[in-house]
Amino acid sequence: MKAAILEQFKEPFIIREIPRPVARKGEVVVRIKASGVNPLDLKTRDGAAAHTRTTTPAILGLDMAGIVEVVGEGVSGFKPGDAVFGMTGGVGGIQGSLAEYAAVDAALLAKMPLKMSMREAAALPLIAITAWEALIDQAKVQSGQKVLIHGGAGGVGHIGIQLANMRGANVFATGSEVSQTVIKNLGATPIDYTVASVEDYVQAHTGGEGFDVVLDTVGGITLDNSFHAVKKYTGHVVSILGWGTHSLAPLSFRAGTYSGVFTLMPLLTGNGRAHHGEILREIAACYDQGRLKPILNDRLFTFDQIEDAYRAMGDKQGGKIVVSID
Repeated sequence: MKAAILEQFKEPFIIREIPRPVARKGEVVVRIKASGVNPLDLKTRDGAAAHTRTTTPAILGLDMAGIVEVVGEGVSGFKPGDAVFGMTGGVGGIQGSLAEYAAVDAALLAKMPLKMSMREAAALPLIAITAWEALIDQAKVQSGQKVLIHGGAGGVGHIGIQLANMRGANVFATGSEVSQTVIKNLGATPIDYTVASVEDYVQAHTGGEGFDVVLDTVGGITLDNSFHAVKKYTGHVVSILGWGTHSLAPLSFRAGTYSGVFTLMPLLTGNGRAHHGEILREIAACYDQGRLKPILNDRLFTFDQIEDAYRAMGDKQGGKIVVSID
């Protein structure tokens, strides 16, 4: 099969022929149709994501969509010809989706809705799983709550807005001036963080009380600001990038709580993989109901344009970037 090999960090991918993988117990072989590109993929390619436990040579690509070709021993629920999607590799020495085929743990997969395109399916897994774990599993967002999402027009952010809306929350989201329309169209109240201070928007939207739930998708100073924006006593901050050094004093003085999300853990450890498949089945149902949809980048990238796709990700062009493999 054809695969894009990362021989050295920060170097271009090399496309070459390698042996097609074989399904082991609990696995299926998928003919990959599309591979999603995430900021984490870019960091991994550059050797700037030690937590992904990636060594070269490697085949990157966290997210995939494709067609099941072979079902391994012990697998139920999938058959040859099924269209599936999942976050299945690209870290920890597990083959990623920048290849024509992959043998993947069936627990990580879900069937695609009939109306979902391969590009949409490949765009969803990492961002949808992350947003679900943050807002549903960790923060347990409830109807009537005020939810603040930092980076609302980003990958995790724009899915998070849709999930929080589905839960009946009153959703607010920060973003730059250019992202205000996107945030509003998703059903959230936009907050231009370049103009309004934390104190200003907490006062304007909560009467100074703070938000019930704050989702940080940015990290750094944004996580620090989240500790000032959460509601006293009952407020909860959840971050997907809480890897820096932060003072918990502001959160403690508000008697709030904090939790972190590390979406890669099931891939890296093998523990909890079935929950990722469960989440994606829920996401598929939401898509089928017309309640959730990823925002895609307008550009179409082919297998031979992987470098262009990664450059586009580095340029932070709007919408999720997807590479069509076949």
